[in-house]
Amino acid sequence: MENLQGKRVFIAGASGGIGAYTVKLLKQSGAELFLAGRNVSKLNTIASDNGIPISRAIEMDICDAASVNAAVASVLLSGKIDILINATGVGVIKSMDNLSNADFEKTIQTNLIGAFYLVKAVLPGMKEDKKGLIINIPGVLGKVPMAGAAAYSASKYGLTGMMQSIREEIKRTEIRITNIFLGGVDSAFWDTIDLKVQREKMISAEEAGRAIWFLCQQPRSAVVSEMVLQPFNHQAI
Repeated sequence: MENLQGKRVFIAGASGGIGAYTVKLLKQSGAELFLAGRNVSKLNTIASDNGIPISRAIEMDICDAASVNAAVASVLLSGKIDILINATGVGVIKSMDNLSNADFEKTIQTNLIGAFYLVKAVLPGMKEDKKGLIINIPGVLGKVPMAGAAAYSASKYGLTGMMQSIREEIKRTEIRITNIFLGGVDSAFWDTIDLKVQREKMISAEEAGRAIWFLCQQPRSAVVSEMVLQPFNHQAI
């Protein structure tokens, strides 16, 4: 496995449950971390709790191209980005009867267009270096549809297709792209969703973070194109 000591890792969505635990594991492995998200107060707390300089906790709105470009540029001032982890996202689970135009547009803007902004900002530096690792989290709804997930699946299927296409563009480099399909993670994702679910039977945010930490260590001689991690009691794939 690849040693993470000194690797420069940019984590978008670091203030979320999955992101925060990923930060903890990567810091323990010696990585040099840069945290980005909208909640600066929470980012500062996570940075402080893990011995990361507050200057590396960066306010960023994934839906705003200028904000994404500025956040990435601030990291690149001190060196390259070895690993990009995109743990951002918004969840909307509603039937078509209840799904508004605003719901759909917000979901696409955050989960797909925002991911495009982020990859577009980071990729040139990796291409110049001819190596790097990009990890996105489409989730199982980016592979298997579900009733009520028209907006969410559209955004995640789009993310999957976008990253597969980019992979074809860079296949002559050592830039690796990994999609992790998480199913049923017990996180804040479900706090605002009106759907009866058994959160106690879901994957924990800690387990999801550990999977991302593992993927960051994949060997230079190979690539994990995708990983599927879902609750044992609900195997959709």
